[in-house]
Amino acid sequence: MHDDLPGDDDTDYELDDDPSRVQRDVVWGWLSTEAYWGRWRSRADVETQIANSWRVVGAYRRDTGEQVGFARAVSDGVGFAYLADVFVLDAHRGHGLGKRLIRLMIDDGPGASMRWTLFTGDAHGLYRQFGFAEPDETAMVRPARQGT
Repeated sequence: MHDDLPGDDDTDYELDDDPSRVQRDVVWGWLSTEAYWGRWRSRADVETQIANSWRVVGAYRRDTGEQVGFARAVSDGVGFAYLADVFVLDAHRGHGLGKRLIRLMIDDGPGASMRWTLFTGDAHGLYRQFGFAEPDETAMVRPARQGT
C-alpha cells in the first residue's frame, strides 16, 4: 500500500508498507543512537522485531529512494495492535511525515478498526490527533524486568 495521495503536504516523499523496502541499516542507525525508548536493543533484537512485526511502514525520498522514516506494529491481526518505533530522521522533519506514517499504519491500513496501544514519553499531542488517549481503569501494564 502506498501513500501518494494528491494534496499531500510534501510530494518529495512516498510511504510504503512493503517490508522488502525497509532499509535496516537506516532503522538500526536511528534506533540505536536516537531512540530514548530502546537503545538497549542489539542489532539482532531490532532485526528480529522488524521480521516479526505484523506490519511496517517506511517513508522514502522519491528522488533517491532513501528511507527517512519508519513505524512498525505488532498485532493479532484481528482486534489488537501495538504501534512501535515511529521516527522521522531530523533532516526530514517538518513535512508531515510523522502524521502520514501514523495515518497509513493505523487509519488507512488493515487495522483501522482495531484497538491500538503505544508508549510515548514525548509525543502525546501527535498521537491524540489519531484518537489515542491515556488508558482508563481497565488497562494494566507489566513493566519489563530488570536485566532483560
